[in-house]
Amino acid sequence: MGRLNVLYDITIELKKVLDQSVNPKNREAIINAVDTLIEQRGGIMKDVAPPFTEKEKLIGQNIIALNEQIKGEMKHVFEGLKRDMRQVNKQKESNRSYINPYRNMESTDGMYLDSKQ
Repeated sequence: MGRLNVLYDITIELKKVLDQSVNPKNREAIINAVDTLIEQRGGIMKDVAPPFTEKEKLIGQNIIALNEQIKGEMKHVFEGLKRDMRQVNKQKESNRSYINPYRNMESTDGMYLDSKQ
């Protein structure tokens, strides 16, 4: 039962980390903390095996409920990261088009083609 309690504690800690407000300044630290906690959970989950007592089953149900909330929070962080990456790429393209506005034009106007040869 000790392993399930440790797993539950790590799951609670993971939820607390993800409940923080995520902004570009602290995003990397939050992602690193989440990654570390997920690795710890994975190692502990390998050692958890049945049969379980009624108390362990209750702890497992709590872990599953918390896990669903964690999935939602992680999706939210991931969507914010994707949105910021799209914005950075859009800004880069905008800067490129400002520096060289005619780069994407492919026109043959003004070209002389000699057909007599």
